[in-house]
Amino acid sequence: MRVRRHSGLLSLVLALSLGGCAVLPYSGVRFHPGYYQVHPGDTLYSIAWRFDLNYRELARWNGISAPYIIYPGQRLRMNPPPGARYAVSRRTVKAAPVREPKVHVSAARRRASPARPSAHIAHRSSSEASAHAVLHWIWPAKGKLSERFTSGSGGSRGIDITGRMGEPVVAAAAGQVVYSGSGLPSYGKLLIIQHNERYLTAYAHNEKLLVHEGDVVRQGQEIATMGRSGTNIHRPTLHFEIRRDGEPVDPLRYLPRQHR
Repeated sequence: MRVRRHSGLLSLVLALSLGGCAVLPYSGVRFHPGYYQVHPGDTLYSIAWRFDLNYRELARWNGISAPYIIYPGQRLRMNPPPGARYAVSRRTVKAAPVREPKVHVSAARRRASPARPSAHIAHRSSSEASAHAVLHWIWPAKGKLSERFTSGSGGSRGIDITGRMGEPVVAAAAGQVVYSGSGLPSYGKLLIIQHNERYLTAYAHNEKLLVHEGDVVRQGQEIATMGRSGTNIHRPTLHFEIRRDGEPVDPLRYLPRQHR
């Protein structure tokens, strides 16, 4: 997988609208005009990931409290309110019961039924670690390093590891799964894990996802199997990213040197 494939995702034209204004494309910068309309399968984490935002800031701008439940059809502000960059609205979203089973219904039934949360995230002690906690990372898969992190516009936001179909993909550090799905097509079958208030990791192009949203995982636990899901992926590949405060960082600065 080459760097253009993932940067292309971030330039995807999304349904951003404010009142009757036209749909606007995402330009790849930190300022996002308008609002984003939540689609089925979206989570606050996956939306923040798509737009290189800090999920906590996105929640603040929209007055959404933990456990960060959002609903299909809901409009999210993609920028801080004027003059109140870090102000939290008094409006909060009522939390639905945690661990409610996911129910797959037909489109007709969905239209006839009340809106349901698109995700239920239970905040547990392992995901509430201090933002300053020291994390010790391990490599998420065995294989050949085939793509490196590249900073700047259009660069690769993580690293690629090529291996064999079905080989284990493991959690690089302990944390909680905050996204498990295929709602970001360029990433294929994707997992996002929250490790503490500052760090998230992503594991893309998997064949199978073995954990679900809300699951707490330990370091080294198998969470997926290597695959080639996603666009333009022709060999088994794990795309791995680390985000610090919403910003992509070079995973090779965190992973053990002796395994590079």
